[in-house]
Amino acid sequence: MTAQPGLSLHAAHVPATESALLGKRRTGVLIATTAGNALGKTATVHAVFGTFLVPLSQEFGWQRSSISMVLAILAVVSAIIYPLAGRYADRHGTRNMVLLGNVLFALSVACLALTNGNLVLFYLNFLAISLFGSLPATSVFSRLVAEWFDKNRGTALGISAGLGNGIGSVCVPIMTALIVSTAGWRAGYLGIGALILCVGFPIFFFLLRDAPRKATESGLRDAISDRPAPLIEGMTLRQAIGTAPFWLILIAIAAGGGTMIAVLSHVVPILADRGYGLATGTAIVSLFALTGSLWQIFTGRVLDKSRGPRVVVPMYALAIVGLLLLEFSPFGALLPVAGLCLGIALGAQFGALPYYIARYFGLRSFGVIIGVMYSAVIGAQGITPVLMDLSFDLLGHYRLAVLVSIGVMAVGSLLLFLLPAYADEPEKVPASGEA
Repeated sequence: MTAQPGLSLHAAHVPATESALLGKRRTGVLIATTAGNALGKTATVHAVFGTFLVPLSQEFGWQRSSISMVLAILAVVSAIIYPLAGRYADRHGTRNMVLLGNVLFALSVACLALTNGNLVLFYLNFLAISLFGSLPATSVFSRLVAEWFDKNRGTALGISAGLGNGIGSVCVPIMTALIVSTAGWRAGYLGIGALILCVGFPIFFFLLRDAPRKATESGLRDAISDRPAPLIEGMTLRQAIGTAPFWLILIAIAAGGGTMIAVLSHVVPILADRGYGLATGTAIVSLFALTGSLWQIFTGRVLDKSRGPRVVVPMYALAIVGLLLLEFSPFGALLPVAGLCLGIALGAQFGALPYYIARYFGLRSFGVIIGVMYSAVIGAQGITPVLMDLSFDLLGHYRLAVLVSIGVMAVGSLLLFLLPAYADEPEKVPASGEA
């Protein structure tokens, strides 16, 4: 074998070595982002909210509605911070922001153990949780996964978000319930804060890395040496807003996600109106939520193997079947089928969202675009449950709300059906073209 002039045999093997190291980094990033989602706001704040509701109300004499106001604070602040966090990640990278956010998020959750009966301070504490918890968030992790994974991107996104949120939403409430039942609610908040920091920070520090911005040999070296490289592929936010896919995706996913979350939070009272007990309603909720988490992985895999966006439409439309069975099924044995259908629709939406963004708009401004999308979803999730309860207050039942939800999901299915084929290559813009 003859070496080329100016290139040693050792140097000839460098690209293969770099590629192997890049593969290890890619796996580490997937582990870190999955763990990050498991320790995010969904699992450590929303999923355990009910565990602390009664103890707080009993100790300080607060009305439960006053305590639940923190959920509105979480929604509003998150909707504002997600696009800003995405913009920062697009320009400066993700790793440092996630590390800082993890520490501050853990401390702000632990500070709830110091709650002294001042409701205003309690709200301010949750404002800090909303702010810092929006930095190590699903939208930020999705951006990182989308950059690292070109092949099997949909599968990786599904594992990171679906499996991560699913594991966290099952394990963290169990751990919290054990702590609260044995040591009290203050210890519960301290335990969650310690979990976020002691498990999350080491994983992020050792495994989380910003991705190479260009798929070139220099980009590989940049990834290994952690030197940033300019991202030039894809649209800016302003350009994306000017396209039809942006609005089709935003309206379909925001409306669908808001509707599904509203239904998820009202399954128990909807079934109670039909004469079913709490155990039945809780079982359907658990099936609904677990299916939604795991189906994100399946959705990502299907999108990886398909050549167009419309493969998600039948999954999304299954919500119509689920809603019809939930409200009108003559047999209780069909209620698990309703839970499965609703979970599939929910998982399909959140599994498809980051994949669609990467395919239609590229990675240049992925962070800020998905931040805007998530803000719309959170806004819808804050409004739709209120509308469902308003319907009940006026009519004494949820039937009209369910029928309207069916119409919303039908319209959303049509919007996704109207999505055009993916472009072969993302639009390229100069580095100075950021809006």
